[in-house]
Amino acid sequence: MNKKDRIFIEIIVGLSLITAALYFFVGVEDKSIWPADRVDADSGSRLIMGTFAHIIAVAMDSDTAGNCVETAFAQIQKVDELMSDYASDSQICQVNRDGFKRAVKVSEPTYEVLQKARQFSELTYGAFDITVGPLVDLWRSAEDANSVPADEELAGACSKVGYEKLILDANDRAVRFAVDGMRIDLGGIAKGYAVDKAIEAMKKNGAVGGMVEIGGDVRCFGAPPRGKNNWLVGLQDAGATRANSGSGKLLLILELADAAIATSGDYRRFVVIEGKTYSHIIDARTGRSSDELTSVTVISRNATEADALATAVSVMGAEKGLALIETIPKTEAILVTSKPEYKLIKTSGAEKYVR
Repeated sequence: MNKKDRIFIEIIVGLSLITAALYFFVGVEDKSIWPADRVDADSGSRLIMGTFAHIIAVAMDSDTAGNCVETAFAQIQKVDELMSDYASDSQICQVNRDGFKRAVKVSEPTYEVLQKARQFSELTYGAFDITVGPLVDLWRSAEDANSVPADEELAGACSKVGYEKLILDANDRAVRFAVDGMRIDLGGIAKGYAVDKAIEAMKKNGAVGGMVEIGGDVRCFGAPPRGKNNWLVGLQDAGATRANSGSGKLLLILELADAAIATSGDYRRFVVIEGKTYSHIIDARTGRSSDELTSVTVISRNATEADALATAVSVMGAEKGLALIETIPKTEAILVTSKPEYKLIKTSGAEKYVR
């Protein structure tokens, strides 16, 4: 499979995540204190970052609402141009290409994401690790060859992985690799960061409320559209999807206000090798796919945090993952275990978001 084919496949996967994994609902009658004469602009779905994005901006006039939608998309496009691992001229591709040979200077947004990624790596004891790139490449090659990687192949890839081998220089805003063959993969954090930057742009340009969703990462703030009382997000039943039945069935409906949500799981994205299904989420510490949980949904203060933590909990498993989330303020998780049980597990405060 060539790179062009793979990009097309991942775009189709992204569409599935948006149309099936998350649903946005019409709220109940307006009983809130939001301005009654507010208006909204709805972007519909647009292709960006290898998936689809959807933005709703709420403002006091239509021109402002429309401008907020476009400025939000401009921020998402900027993140994509800087951090795409497919565009050869992106800063992340430059780091992956030259990071061992020399220190590569990057922009403030790129450096900020790398710093945040390392913080999440430390918080999760390496369960979240953006240096997982060599292992991602290995498993993609294994899928093409229809053969599980040998132990020595896994060991070789793991020797090039480890967040402690990513050297960041804050003074020069530069990045360097300690080991040859390292590769950064921002798939577990870049979309969340783009969502946050888009929300930030909407607020600066006059929005009194809004929603940004990119490939299943969602953040809402402020006033919902006119006539609505809240922002509602539906979570797909991952167990039904994995069983190839009830693909439109909802597991839960969540009510959000000034919060973000991200879902990671193997029920939509996975690889099949020799007839066996493997999650696309890889534990950088072992080199193997994570298979204890089918779905992990994290509700948090911002989308960057929700995105990274959803990936980390998928790797950590239910017991350790829930224990971690319980220690983080204003953060909750909803987990679905793997087959055949597909058991639903929640953190202590998650129920308050369930409608």
